[in-house]
Amino acid sequence: MPRAAAWAVDFAVRVGVLWILGIGLMLLGETGMGLYLLLLFILFWLYPVLFEVLRDGQTIGKKALSLRVINANGSPVTWMGSIVRNLLRVVDMLPFFYGFGLVAGLIDPQSRRIGDIVAGTLVVHVGNPNQHLAAPQVPVVHAPIMLPADEQKSIVAFAERAQQLTVERQQELAALLPMLTESRGTLAVQRLLGMANAFLGRR
Repeated sequence: MPRAAAWAVDFAVRVGVLWILGIGLMLLGETGMGLYLLLLFILFWLYPVLFEVLRDGQTIGKKALSLRVINANGSPVTWMGSIVRNLLRVVDMLPFFYGFGLVAGLIDPQSRRIGDIVAGTLVVHVGNPNQHLAAPQVPVVHAPIMLPADEQKSIVAFAERAQQLTVERQQELAALLPMLTESRGTLAVQRLLGMANAFLGRR
């Protein structure tokens, strides 16, 4: 499984860094032990969060396996979403060998583990990692209300990933923004795509 392989790569990276730096820290006595414990915390708890939020949803392992963490609505993963999904990894690992996580993945329609379900996140395949996702070029539509930058980015992210979503999923997400789309179904999706093009400066 790609997700298991990505986890194995990340685990190997963390263990490798811990081993290399740990040797030197152990020579520093009690101070080194304190720094070693801090390094342990950073590598096994902060590493996935920092990479997922600051590196477009990809740790080293996920990038190697062409995977990315996003919010369930298609927007980039947030700090809170990443923190929650990684904290709940402990629950997914119970009772052993990711038992709860595997069961949740079999039950959930999107094959999400418990951490992703609670955090509202999703792990997706990104295909060719060198291929930049582009929003479909449709007629520009100006939003009926002024939107802050982060909401504009969310709509652009939706447009960039629209072709990876089913038509039903596109319409489901568009239906969450009736004040923007002022319509339903395919027309609502097209209006969101048009707004994304406007935010990108297209004409």
